Amino acid sequence: MMQDVKINPYQFLVLVILFTIGTSILTVPSALATDAKQDAWIAAIIGTGIGLLIIWLFITIAHWFPHLTYVQIIEKLFGRWIGKVFSALFVLTSLFFASELLYYFGLFLNIHMMPNTPMVVLNILMAGIVVMGVRLGLETFARTAEILIVVFFVILFILVVFISPEIKFENIQPVYEMGTKKIVQSSIFYVIVSSVDAIVLLMIFPSVINKMKQAKKSFLIGNLIGGIVIIVITILCVTVLGVDKTASEIYPSYELTKKINIGNFVQRIEGLMASLWVITLYFKTTLYFYASVLGMAQILNLKDYRPLTLPLGMIAVVLSLVIYPNVMYQQHWDSTTGNSLTLSIGLFLPLLLVVVYAIRKRTG
Repeated sequence: MMQDVKINPYQFLVLVILFTIGTSILTVPSALATDAKQDAWIAAIIGTGIGLLIIWLFITIAHWFPHLTYVQIIEKLFGRWIGKVFSALFVLTSLFFASELLYYFGLFLNIHMMPNTPMVVLNILMAGIVVMGVRLGLETFARTAEILIVVFFVILFILVVFISPEIKFENIQPVYEMGTKKIVQSSIFYVIVSSVDAIVLLMIFPSVINKMKQAKKSFLIGNLIGGIVIIVITILCVTVLGVDKTASEIYPSYELTKKINIGNFVQRIEGLMASLWVITLYFKTTLYFYASVLGMAQILNLKDYRPLTLPLGMIAVVLSLVIYPNVMYQQHWDSTTGNSLTLSIGLFLPLLLVVVYAIRKRTG
């Protein structure tokens, strides 16, 4: 049943765009402005360029075994037992990050939109539609993304047009004051959350895509389009809110939309930005969860992953409620342990795969 799933390159392109934007649309501008100050937009551009190189690495690895998922590639190169250890680490990490995104969802709505609603209720509701999306299958999930990507860009265009009168370009001056070293260092966080964690997409690329050559382009173009969106949002945050305000806010792009005021009539439409974030967060969470469920099924040699969706979904909900005691702990963990974990699974393990593949190919 798992081998019968097929999506087209355009559907994969849409999934890559939504995954790349993900949580970045709300959190990345603040992280970049904290270190790179008014050069945050330059850091976003550099981060997008570095991210494309990482995506190229993923494409190269997938090209070796085009009919296998990432978990199957790991087991094929490392052998059965060592491969299952690395595969299990990948699966558990994917499930952990799916739980983390559930926490982000519940926290954001609990603070800004539904303060009287218990966070556990919000997380359960979100987890319910995530599990539903995975159970219905990747094809149904991808078709939904095709529809919502249009909604996403229409709303984004409206917000950009409405906020443009508030732009003050003096907020990004002097340009390049922080220097190359500081700007590149500040872009690392963006690279991690937008490109390195895209390793989970190897669970569907290219094994379930019907056209291999177009799928490669979709992977690169999707990551590039997602990066351009984050660059635009970062520029708007810095030029409208200023460096200090952008750096001090947890969700600067949400605060950005509060500045919209067209003729004292069109205002307080920050709910539109929230809807953009919920769309991208949902698809990123579902792709993480799909990777963990499918990977677990392949490790256990199951014919169908669906029986695992409900138990792993309940585990994800519980983790999302206990994963972080408070926001300060979450921010510290994300900038230290979280980044290290993502780099280990999304960069160092693929590079190790390259080394092992080269050795095994040379020795026949």
